[in-house]
Amino acid sequence: MWRVVGVVVLAALAAPAVWAQGAPPAPYSDTGARPGNEIGTGSSLPLSDRASNLGPDDTRSTIAPNLPSPAVGEDAPARAYLQAARAALIAGRTGEAQQALEMAETRALDRSVPLFQTSTPSRNPLVDQITQALAALGAHDRGRAVQIIDGALAHPGE
Repeated sequence: MWRVVGVVVLAALAAPAVWAQGAPPAPYSDTGARPGNEIGTGSSLPLSDRASNLGPDDTRSTIAPNLPSPAVGEDAPARAYLQAARAALIAGRTGEAQQALEMAETRALDRSVPLFQTSTPSRNPLVDQITQALAALGAHDRGRAVQIIDGALAHPGE
């Protein structure tokens, strides 16, 4: 009889630890992802087709929305992303333009640096132009953003 009572007590003490290893608490799925976030697909919530989180005036959430990707290959150069950003801006697709500009900036920041000097800011004028275009987009000045991109595209060596 005492043996049965001991087993029941041990089971009762172990149950919270087993439950803690079970399903994650809501709102997460069994994969650990929030609803609407499909792991490995590049699709996540929140979604938006408008530029946002570019400055304090248009940042309403600590979670930046997932923006539409431009129709450019993943290994495309900065110039291709700039062209995609320009086309998206002219068509009024500000979210896609922001994504393309951010990808162009990433490509422009790819560089070799000496060991222990990785924190030295880039002196690439293209990076500055992309930053200015993003700032214009954040200020809702699509025309100015297009002008800046045109200037960047006019100097392909930078």
